[in-house]
Amino acid sequence: MTIGRIGLYGFVVVAAAFFLLPAVVMVLTSLKSMPEIRDGSIFALPQSLDLSAWAKAWSSACTGLDCEGIRVGFWNSVIITVPSTIASIAAGALLGYALSFWRVKGADILFAVLLLGAFLPYQIFLYPMVRAFSMVGLYNTLSCIVIVHVIFGLPIMTLIFRNFYAGLPVELFNAARVDGGGFFRIFWNVMLPMSTPILIVAAILQITNIWNDFILGLVFAGRDNLPMTVQLNNVVNSTYGEREYNLNMAATILTAAVPLLVYFVSGRWFVRGIAAGAVKG
Repeated sequence: MTIGRIGLYGFVVVAAAFFLLPAVVMVLTSLKSMPEIRDGSIFALPQSLDLSAWAKAWSSACTGLDCEGIRVGFWNSVIITVPSTIASIAAGALLGYALSFWRVKGADILFAVLLLGAFLPYQIFLYPMVRAFSMVGLYNTLSCIVIVHVIFGLPIMTLIFRNFYAGLPVELFNAARVDGGGFFRIFWNVMLPMSTPILIVAAILQITNIWNDFILGLVFAGRDNLPMTVQLNNVVNSTYGEREYNLNMAATILTAAVPLLVYFVSGRWFVRGIAAGAVKG
């Protein structure tokens, strides 16, 4: 144990405590009753475990005029996230594969335009997209919000898949071409089986981005498909009488549970995929 290693461990411990402290306060607050929250310290342990705030947040918290909890938003988020993630990854993988190996005419220009779209603030596209979806009759529907997430996810998905495929030996592609493989057969039988690490990276990124999205769900999903983040905002800002901090904290933790679970389950694969070429090029 050298001085440098002790200092490194100390820095890691301090950094971990700094980032974990808000989460600890949230959990402790969600397990306390309101009188205990008012009379005690935010860092004090609960006198007894009170899960009533969790039950109310899930099943009976008011999100505006409706008092059905955030479970409605949870299932809406699931319905939105699953097809949006699958479609955006599939489109990004195909486009990244085409830009890496087939080198169609104008591929560099197309890639540059996609990159430009990845770094432009999507708020500037909201009004034109609202008008466009309204004209075709898709605005405020489930299909609308799924298409929107696919559109905004396509640039970054194309970037990471193109960089990953650019690191693969071109001899594999040439050999498949000599054997008579076409566009989709080479992709399905050669490229896709080697893409497991980057597929997991893409899935983690898209699930997290889509699940945590607020503004796109608020603008495009419609009242019947509002995601969990919008429902959480409605819970926190719908106050009748006393503001229930334990309820707010429980609803926040429930909303963040899915991205946290995804990271805990597949974090090792995420690091492996990054190292395999997700940020190369």
